[in-house]
Amino acid sequence: MQTGASVSVIRLESAENDRRSLVEIEIVPERRDRVQRNRQRVVRAQELLETLRVSVFTPDDLGLVKGGPQERREFLDDGLVAARPAQLTVRQTVERILRQRSALLHQAGGVASPEVLATLDVWDDKLAQAGGALVGAREAFLAELQPLAAEAFRRLTRRDEELTLVYERSFSGELREALARARRDDLRRATTTVGPQRDEIVIAAGGLDARTRLSQGRQRCATLALRLAAHGAVTRAAGSTPVLLLDDAFSELDEATTRSLLAELPPGQAVLTTAGPIPAGAHPAAVVRLAAGAVVR
Repeated sequence: MQTGASVSVIRLESAENDRRSLVEIEIVPERRDRVQRNRQRVVRAQELLETLRVSVFTPDDLGLVKGGPQERREFLDDGLVAARPAQLTVRQTVERILRQRSALLHQAGGVASPEVLATLDVWDDKLAQAGGALVGAREAFLAELQPLAAEAFRRLTRRDEELTLVYERSFSGELREALARARRDDLRRATTTVGPQRDEIVIAAGGLDARTRLSQGRQRCATLALRLAAHGAVTRAAGSTPVLLLDDAFSELDEATTRSLLAELPPGQAVLTTAGPIPAGAHPAAVVRLAAGAVVR
């Protein structure tokens, strides 16, 4: 990284399928960032997704299990896009349609005028198509994650206990029909009440709801199992192993779980950051120590 009074330039080199790429990101305050790959301007985010994939573990990941549905949807969508970059367009299309539909509902003020109803028909058709495609892709990807997460959970907990992942739709039947049924309520509440933005991923272990019935230790193992499963699924889909970034991921783990996680880490490049000592059992190829933002020699 190079920094100046107002400009930061980050340069990254990666190899994907034996092809080397140079990514340069110029960050200028109060201006749009400039991103280049191999000296060519990057226009679509999908180009970067296909250049460098990263799996991230952090202590905040516990929110995947304990937090609200949005965190689990984002986890699933992030993994889906990393495994299949073309899904980014579908995800962005759904988000754009939902923003437009919500704006229309707010402007309507609960009044179902002919103009509002006609415009809602247009957005509902678009949401049914794009949203249905996103839901189908999510369900298929979650089915890929299920056996990987279950196996990782058994190894991390050292117990023969099944971790299950279930996708729960916020609607029944076809999405277009569900939107029609919910239209009156949507107008009254000025929001879209059914669709992929309302779906949930239910996580359970041994038949118990992971969000409310598991100990924090088992919740953390469930979270780690989800991350390991996503890493494995992306590796399989992409044909190359993402870089592992473990950002202080061991700080909240007991010694036994730390050993189990280290044993479960797949081969490939990994970067581990910690504010404390290096976990026992980790054998880094290089160690960089920082103090007050500077490298300590």
